[in-house]
Amino acid sequence: MPRRADKTGVRMLFLTSLLCLTLFPLHGLAEQGGITQPGRLVLDSTIERYTPDHDGLTGRLSIAGSDTMNPLVSKLAARFMSSHPGIKIAVDGVGTHAAIREFQLGHSYQRRGDKARGKGNEGATRVELLASSRGLTEDELAGFESNHGYRPIGIPIAMDALAIYVHKDNPLPQLTLAQLDGIFGKERKRGHALVVTWTQAGLLEGALAQQPLRLYGRDKRSGTRAVFKHLALLDGELNEEVIEQPGSASTVLAIAQDSLAIGYAGVGFQVPSVRLVPIASKPGEPALLPSQDNVLSEVYPLSRPLYLYVKKSLKEELDQVVSEFLSFINSWEGQEMVGRAGLYPLTGVQVTRNRQALRLSHGATMASPEPSLEMQHAAEVGGAWRPPLQDSGETRHRLTDQKGMQREKAL
Repeated sequence: MPRRADKTGVRMLFLTSLLCLTLFPLHGLAEQGGITQPGRLVLDSTIERYTPDHDGLTGRLSIAGSDTMNPLVSKLAARFMSSHPGIKIAVDGVGTHAAIREFQLGHSYQRRGDKARGKGNEGATRVELLASSRGLTEDELAGFESNHGYRPIGIPIAMDALAIYVHKDNPLPQLTLAQLDGIFGKERKRGHALVVTWTQAGLLEGALAQQPLRLYGRDKRSGTRAVFKHLALLDGELNEEVIEQPGSASTVLAIAQDSLAIGYAGVGFQVPSVRLVPIASKPGEPALLPSQDNVLSEVYPLSRPLYLYVKKSLKEELDQVVSEFLSFINSWEGQEMVGRAGLYPLTGVQVTRNRQALRLSHGATMASPEPSLEMQHAAEVGGAWRPPLQDSGETRHRLTDQKGMQREKAL
């Protein structure tokens, strides 16, 4: 049976997580294990500033979604409400699985029972936006459509990476995707042997070498878990020895307290008592840490977009509160908040495509390409489109050229 933290331990880890994340702000990656990555994020200067389209707006908005995205969405909501005091936004990081159910049914539990207490009764009774750390499946989209008569529109609002965390004193130099499957996978579809000791993981010297690995990961409600299974395990099942945690912060804090630990979580949950392990796609290929360039170009093998799904058919206009909030997210100020939340901002091309998919009127970027066929198809069928960065040499060039005319502004 999977080993699980007891309820008291979970509560203590959660409280410790909040304290630690307050004392040690999220930060960019620095030099680790002889591999240097850029330590600061840059913001695409082609993204226009936020200009409110509606003054004096009032209303309520409920957003349900991913635990991983909760810090980001909460920061975006707080910044937006500071500019629009008549709008109240409630953000509930219940986990992707539970939030999808609320979104499909159209009901928010923010104003009912325990969730309403202490939250100012801020949210609307309906969930209008879903924050999902993965793309919705065909069955999930069909479930929404059966209740609403159309499919939601999904847009990426940030780029993220799953990071492999170990205790700060663990000198493990790197891992491949096959080794990760050997560590975390039950079926080991990548063909690697079962890995149970640190020697088998590649740590050949030191006190840890013959010690067993202790595995940490997310519970079944998590979109992060689903993405990790897809990217690292080729959709295989997880090893039953994984100690499941209810959130990304509690996962990282558990690793920080266990010298034998290894686990996965979003990159935005770093604290000084853990370190990240560089990952190679295959043996012999470079082992990379997540960085802005590596994630936006998707050369880091555990990269992913983070999505907002919008309750909107192609035949209707967005609610003004929803439209204004989405305009803010797809602006320079909104993407700046993405960087401040420890995630990776979108490019100007991605922001423009978002605005076109949602038919937002203002705040377009200076470069406004025609919608791609992929983006048009996603809008028509209600799916989420992935940023086509692997085909965008222009975008990669702008991100890596530190001397060009389109040089991004540092956050």
